[in-house]
Amino acid sequence: MMFIDNRDIQSMKIEGVVERIINFNKCLNDFWSNAFEWAPLEAAQLLSKSRLDWQVSLSKCLKLWVQNNNEDIENESGRLILAWANLGSLVEGTMKLFLSIFYNDYKDDIDAIRKGDKLIDPDVLDLERMRHFFKKRIWEENYKWDEWVLHVQHRRNAIHAYRNREIGTFEEYYKDLRNYLLFLRYHNERFPYPDEVSIPRF
Repeated sequence: MMFIDNRDIQSMKIEGVVERIINFNKCLNDFWSNAFEWAPLEAAQLLSKSRLDWQVSLSKCLKLWVQNNNEDIENESGRLILAWANLGSLVEGTMKLFLSIFYNDYKDDIDAIRKGDKLIDPDVLDLERMRHFFKKRIWEENYKWDEWVLHVQHRRNAIHAYRNREIGTFEEYYKDLRNYLLFLRYHNERFPYPDEVSIPRF
């Protein structure tokens, strides 16, 4: 496994981070949405019907939240809530992609998410149950991904709230955009590509 070096992410302008996220998710869509030639059949079928193109579209929408818009101060809370919702959807989509790629392993896992005796496929899982599964079966503890995803999840949930919720600041949001690029790298390094040429590197 390659060591994930995030020094380039920390020194990059936030606009550059967003461009890398867009290109990363575009490459993931281009490759994984048509994996019938070599991926296991059930995984390929699941990936082919998943809307990975929406991950690309949502990635492009991140540009809306990094534009300097000093004239829109009165709407900053609304913009920030929508920005968190945007990021939370991307995080959820990346986790669903992971489980779809490893569908055969997931469905045979003793901790696979079920409703009664029926397996819940990755494309219909909610973030909360996925997070618990990833914490138990996928993520190494030293990466602190569970803590980070829970943080983004809480911020994202403000979009459902009428009562007051903590939404943080855009500075915090930009930090988490950098973390999302790192999150993409972490999971991508575990994907079973058929050769080195196929691996996206952003």
